[in-house]
Amino acid sequence: MREIVLGKTGIKTPQNAFGALPVQRVDMNMAVKLLRGAYEGGMRFFDTARAYSDSEEKLGEAFDGMRDKIFISSKTMAKTPEKFREDLETTLKNLRTDYLDIYQFHCVERCYKPGDGTGMYEAMLEAKEQGKVRHIGITAHLIGVAEEIVESGLYETLQFPFSYLASERDIELVKKAKEADMGFIAMKGLSGGLLTNSEACMAFMSQYDALPIWGIQREEELKEWLSFFEKDVEMTDEIRAFIEEDRKSLMGEFCRGCGYCMPCTVGIQINNCARMIQLIRRAPSANFLSDEWKANMFQIEDCVDCGLCKSRCPYGLDTPNLLRKNLADYKDILEGRAKV
Repeated sequence: MREIVLGKTGIKTPQNAFGALPVQRVDMNMAVKLLRGAYEGGMRFFDTARAYSDSEEKLGEAFDGMRDKIFISSKTMAKTPEKFREDLETTLKNLRTDYLDIYQFHCVERCYKPGDGTGMYEAMLEAKEQGKVRHIGITAHLIGVAEEIVESGLYETLQFPFSYLASERDIELVKKAKEADMGFIAMKGLSGGLLTNSEACMAFMSQYDALPIWGIQREEELKEWLSFFEKDVEMTDEIRAFIEEDRKSLMGEFCRGCGYCMPCTVGIQINNCARMIQLIRRAPSANFLSDEWKANMFQIEDCVDCGLCKSRCPYGLDTPNLLRKNLADYKDILEGRAKV
């Protein structure tokens, strides 16, 4: 397994890390089993956030007494220094530690800078000076904001969506981060579950100095990612051809399933319904043609165009129209006018 260094942080870790958002969906026993299994299998970097309900507490339980053996990054969505400090103290308590290897501003809409009037960057510096934070990081979904972050030189790590569906602009961002000696943490390496070939995903990542944090919530998923500690994966002509075919079918306006658009004012399950056609084509279609999913999809007809989902989408998608397009295509499938 290739090891990478996260820029100026000096953190050296296998290029195969654990994204702990999904462990909020399993009980404590299963979460601990997955997290410890990841460590025993070779993973050393674990990413969580204050926003991931009880994810931090599960990491705290799993790694109690072995803090020096792993790297932990967490995040805050605070918008004020007061909330920042409150979140940090809660996170440290949940994780049963007195420091974070990386603390990140979470899903920002702007690049916090010294003297910008928010006090946010100053609060982060204060936490670092106190020893509660070892390295300063930030996460973003908007490419323009991410580019500004890299150019600012203020942050030691950047977390940004990155998969083999990446645009040339995304790839250039990764290269610029390397030039700036900034660690790059790759989230959404499976594009919200649309990518299903783990070998192709790993081969793509191996070409860059990016640390992928795979979202794991099942033992079979963990086993699949841990298998790469026993076999090196490199880009081959066969994998490259597969990726190109996948890109042709998936590139464009598509929902990543991040859920930042939720909740819907009329109860639509936006994060699944807005990508229903891709899901149908990449999984057994019967799973999504049940009476339950029909009811979920037809709820799109209740959309009142309030615009909240569109305003919240970190990718700038026209979510209401994307939902309607998926519903129209779904009806064509149900009525036999289109093939799965």
